[in-house]
Amino acid sequence: MSILMVTGIEGARNCADVMSAQLGMDVEVAEGRKTALAALRRREFLAVVVDESVADCDPATAETIWSHAGLAIPMQISFAVSGAARLIREIRAALQRREREQMLARRAAAAAIEAELKTTVAGLLLNSQLALSGDLPAAVAGRLKIVADLAGSLRQQLSAPIEARGNAAA
Repeated sequence: MSILMVTGIEGARNCADVMSAQLGMDVEVAEGRKTALAALRRREFLAVVVDESVADCDPATAETIWSHAGLAIPMQISFAVSGAARLIREIRAALQRREREQMLARRAAAAAIEAELKTTVAGLLLNSQLALSGDLPAAVAGRLKIVADLAGSLRQQLSAPIEARGNAAA
């Protein structure tokens, strides 16, 4: 992935080269709205950094750029005041924040899916055991017993800690 810098300041390419070396990713420079939008149409960026002077002079331009940025992290920084070192720190912090947010979202999604699975398996197990307690033909009872056993096995697997499940699958 790469970063898009939108600025018209002199020396932006030098700053981009320093950022590229420090961050280990491509940094593309767009001098204005048209160039930035063309770059955003060509590919996805990890972050879109708009110079504060561009955003202050033409807020509509900054909004247009950010609205076309897709999933890129939108950032507004004063290139005139901030040096490359500060830009790099800000971008790293934003990337780390996004990574933490994505990890938390994945954990929350996994927990929700796990809870739903546990509820479904418990219902399947309970209903199959209740059905087995009644008078059933032998063939139906045999199949229902298999379903109950499978549900019980799945329930045990879901009750095990996630780390143990991951090691058992490997």
